[in-house]
Amino acid sequence: MREREDEWTVLMRSAMEGDGAAYHRLLKAITPVLRAATRRGLSRAGQGVDQSEDIVQDILLAVHLKRHTWDANAPFAPWLFAIARNKLIDALRRRGRRVFVDIDDFAETLADQPPAETASPSEVAAQLQTLPARQRDVLQSIAVESASIKDTAKRFSMSEGAVRVALHRGLASLTAKLRER
Repeated sequence: MREREDEWTVLMRSAMEGDGAAYHRLLKAITPVLRAATRRGLSRAGQGVDQSEDIVQDILLAVHLKRHTWDANAPFAPWLFAIARNKLIDALRRRGRRVFVDIDDFAETLADQPPAETASPSEVAAQLQTLPARQRDVLQSIAVESASIKDTAKRFSMSEGAVRVALHRGLASLTAKLRER
């Protein structure tokens, strides 16, 4: 266990220095561990494990977006598991007390439904242009260019808090606009 966590720390340090292959290896190494931990957490909470993959994806996205906050002098695993724990708690809170029905019970009905329409990249780009300039710039910087919040704040002479607010509002507006279409 300790050896694995040391390897993750080395891979993350390399990734932070720009080694894309190390970052890819790190994500491949942590994903099965996160998947198992998420399933265990859902089971302990008396919930079905049907949403575990969504939670794992949320964790991986948070790791990607928050990687600049990791202290390279500290071990990687505690930082990772703190994010994982928080994402699991968030998912459990969102779930509340719901009743889940097996989708197989509705297989015949669902087969008759046309597939849900998804937004094309050009539609997303068009809707992005309708956002206020600051929100659009922040979304472009963080979501498209993979810049950190800190770097984005410096680039646009904003506080990190203001960048987070602009990012959140921009994502919420973009989501609402795409749902309206």
